[in-house]
Amino acid sequence: MREIVLINITGEDRPGLTAAITGVLAQGGVNILDIGQAVIHDTLSFGILVEIPPTELGSSVLKDLLFAAYKLEQQVRFTPVSEADYQQWVGGQGKPRHIVTLLTRKVTAEQLQRVSAITAKYDLNIDHIDRLSGRMPLDMPDEQGKGCIEFSVRGDPADPAGLRAEFLSVAQELNVDIAFQRDSLFRRNRRLAVFDMDSTLIEAEVIDELAKAAGVGEQVSAITERAMRGELDFAASFRERLALLKGLPETVLADIGASLRLTEGAETLFGELHRLGYKTAILSGGFSYFAKQLQAKLGIDYVFANELQIVDGLVTGVAVEPIVDAQRKADLLRELADKQGLRLEQTIAVGDGANDLPMLAIAGLGVAFRAKPLVKQSAKQAISTLGLDGILYLLGFRDRDGLE
Repeated sequence: MREIVLINITGEDRPGLTAAITGVLAQGGVNILDIGQAVIHDTLSFGILVEIPPTELGSSVLKDLLFAAYKLEQQVRFTPVSEADYQQWVGGQGKPRHIVTLLTRKVTAEQLQRVSAITAKYDLNIDHIDRLSGRMPLDMPDEQGKGCIEFSVRGDPADPAGLRAEFLSVAQELNVDIAFQRDSLFRRNRRLAVFDMDSTLIEAEVIDELAKAAGVGEQVSAITERAMRGELDFAASFRERLALLKGLPETVLADIGASLRLTEGAETLFGELHRLGYKTAILSGGFSYFAKQLQAKLGIDYVFANELQIVDGLVTGVAVEPIVDAQRKADLLRELADKQGLRLEQTIAVGDGANDLPMLAIAGLGVAFRAKPLVKQSAKQAISTLGLDGILYLLGFRDRDGLE
């Protein structure tokens, strides 16, 4: 009669341990049904599910393994598994798999408890937990920290909207980001990433900066804020704001361009995306004059933004059609994906305003970045606590995978 046993081995990690353990099992003609290993702070946790044959060699394998573990200064535990339990476990392998990603400046036990409690409430079983972020020094200032924990879960929530609402509530309460996405082939096979510019790639709304220089800052800023919250039609509000800039000297543009600051993590993100073979694009309701500066700085492949018409050295205040509005952004994403021979599931879109929602909705990974409340609630995923390089974690990227 066959015997199925779960073997758990713990102790100080050391080179050659796995080879020694599996060597003993090999002498007994054992079949490996499942295996997993993790090392935390030089402490090993090693699990092997085995089928022991009903032979003379098989009958002594557990005793031999116990002796080998003793010599290696490891603790070992044997747990018999019935065939019925094993078959039930095998039958569960067809269930959908999802990834829950927790992003925060500093990982706490409360954050993990709340996330894991919600997954259990919605009948999702955690199969694996991994730290994607690097090791953090104890004296790291909180505002400079970067933590990411990835949960691989099995199952399909009966109420996905309820699950997402609870994740969003906890994220706001604990100042973390929680992403929930299907673990599919496309998650690791994306090849096009498109970005809004203002308040996404840079820490400013350029049209507001131009308005300040023109002496109409408060008027334009109020319109911008309402447009980004989705309270105004973007194209109409864009024309209204642009008209207020009539007469602004062209010489002001260079000074404003030089003052613009890249958002935290932008250079790291683009460096890694290009290393991984991604094509990148700016799809912006802002101005191409500034977008092209970013293109040169970050090595971006495509730029689609609005033209700032200038005649005799002065801004005319007249919009040049077609305006890059919400629908235009979504259309451009489709066109770029088609040009690259990609499915929309292989694309990433990132933005902060209501005019970004259509492109976020159709992208395989749509990320509301430091977004307005309406956008954050409507987008598939949201990042507010970390920089742009936090997007890499949603792709399963580990800090140790990065450029030296």
